[in-house]
Amino acid sequence: MDITFTLQDFEGPLDLLLHLIKQSNIDIFDIKIEDITKQYLEYITKMEELNLNIASEYLIMAAELIEMKSSVLLPRPVKNDSDDYEEDPREQLINRLLEYKQYKEVSKKLKDMEEERKEIYTKVPMNQKNVIEEVNVNLGNLTLDDLMAAFQKFLLRKEAEKPLHTKVTTKEYSVNLRSEEIRSILRKKKKVEFTELFESYHKDYIVVTFLSILDLAKKQELSIEQNHNFESIYLTHKGSDQNE
Repeated sequence: MDITFTLQDFEGPLDLLLHLIKQSNIDIFDIKIEDITKQYLEYITKMEELNLNIASEYLIMAAELIEMKSSVLLPRPVKNDSDDYEEDPREQLINRLLEYKQYKEVSKKLKDMEEERKEIYTKVPMNQKNVIEEVNVNLGNLTLDDLMAAFQKFLLRKEAEKPLHTKVTTKEYSVNLRSEEIRSILRKKKKVEFTELFESYHKDYIVVTFLSILDLAKKQELSIEQNHNFESIYLTHKGSDQNE
């Protein structure tokens, strides 16, 4: 028998036995005590020839296998008393191997789960009160819900007005650039209707414009007003004279 593994590759004698069974391409339930004992002792002998230290548990298993082999080969007296039933040594070994195999498979599954968990990173829960205070936007006599409702109505109207054939062009938008454009518009017109700032019906342009309005409101650079519910919403630059 060719030995291609070192003893250190195994976690114990049962692990070695499972390897020998797999290498022989036989089922655990079909093992023969004589054959598996022979293979096991050949392996241990090979290790001794290589001057490798052999753990005592491997030697204990070798002694147990020899005892099982002897028990199987030697004739046993027939006992009529059912209370004196003695378990077959082969069955004992098979049960031990099956139990160890089950633990080994569960151990591998837990190890895989551990490796998968290492790829998941968690974050300490934040104080939501602080977050709300940080993004607080002064919308005058309106709420953010009012502004969102007006924005949604605008999108629905634009969707209905959209032509059947459109030409898509690529253009970069940024909050800083669009904020500066809105500042310039408010300085000139003093007061503009909310939907007037959405000059182009392009998703990126609309999103950046809306974010720019919120950013300017947060910085207290413009005020948002609505005289009555459901009426138009107006934006006014805070540095302008609204009476002009």
